[in-house]
Amino acid sequence: MAESLLSDELLETFRSRAAGYDSANAFFAEDLDDLKAAGYLRAFVPTALGGAGLDAQAVVREQVRLASAAPSTALGVNMHLIWTGVAKAMLDRGDDSLKFVLDEAAAGELFGFGISERGNDLMLFGSTTSAAPEADGGFRFTGTKIFTSLSPAWTRLGLHGLDTSSPDAPKLVYAFIPRGADGVETLDDWDTLGMRATQSNSTRLDGVRAEPDRVVRRVDPGPSADLLLWSIFANFELLLSAVYAGIGARALELATAAATTRKQRDGTPRSQDPDTRWRVADAAITMDGVWPQLDAVARDIDEQVDRGGEWYRLLSGLKVRTVHAVRDVVDQAISLAGGAAFNSSSELGRLYRDVIAGVFQPSTVDSAHSTAARHLLGPLD
Repeated sequence: MAESLLSDELLETFRSRAAGYDSANAFFAEDLDDLKAAGYLRAFVPTALGGAGLDAQAVVREQVRLASAAPSTALGVNMHLIWTGVAKAMLDRGDDSLKFVLDEAAAGELFGFGISERGNDLMLFGSTTSAAPEADGGFRFTGTKIFTSLSPAWTRLGLHGLDTSSPDAPKLVYAFIPRGADGVETLDDWDTLGMRATQSNSTRLDGVRAEPDRVVRRVDPGPSADLLLWSIFANFELLLSAVYAGIGARALELATAAATTRKQRDGTPRSQDPDTRWRVADAAITMDGVWPQLDAVARDIDEQVDRGGEWYRLLSGLKVRTVHAVRDVVDQAISLAGGAAFNSSSELGRLYRDVIAGVFQPSTVDSAHSTAARHLLGPLD
């Protein structure tokens, strides 16, 4: 395994800042500066283009380590890594239409993810944002994107909208816009239970123009085998799962520490109590089931395994199973830590709040089941 881009010392620095970001509902600005200096934002960029040249398996391992120290920082930077991972996956498969993402990431640009919309359960496969075509091939986007992580800092925003006026409409349009473009407004509306440092504020778009050379796809709405959409879905679900796996890894560490440091009434450590031992073991067994899934999916992406229509089922299932497993591990850890975990300053209490975000992020439990049923049983009549 190649040497990590993130040293143990740097991870401890991130851990030391995480509680302060959470308490102040503040963006992880210092962490981001350190990640830039470490070359982390170029993790997926090929070495020939000036990056670290990591594959999906390696980036997953990095994100697990980062999330174990600072979940919000990991989730926030995840959005940039998703776009660079998409560009790499497509380039590996012979499609260079997003090579500019890798070039710009190598040059220091930071990519945000503008896909989520209120009321849009279709996510990638539909949009409530309008994409109005212009004569030269550009598009103007009007709508509101929610959960725009990195909102204080992104310099490029990948987004989508629905073209309803072209002769071949409707078409979903995927494009990139720069920060500072006319019509972009970042709202100050992020005050959440967990994952607070991501500062995933809403982004209001009012006729924002994407230049023709930054319009990267026009596809039919609905599930699609298009390489761009598959690459987005694959990287999103995989790297999101890695973040939550990191939370689980840290919760298990804290559970083990609580079992060895807390005392029973007779003064012996709780690690000698059979019920405590069972809870720690149960948490470990649960996490042991997470790692092979993550590694196998990442390896298949790297090795370009063709799983056809099965891919969407496997990817959505990975995310749902990982979040479910990690929530169980965090619950066990809190039970082992006792009442101290209920304090707002408790790291375990923060992990408990952070892991809940996974319930709301795609794929949800309902959408994952719908995806699996469609793959196995076909679409509804």
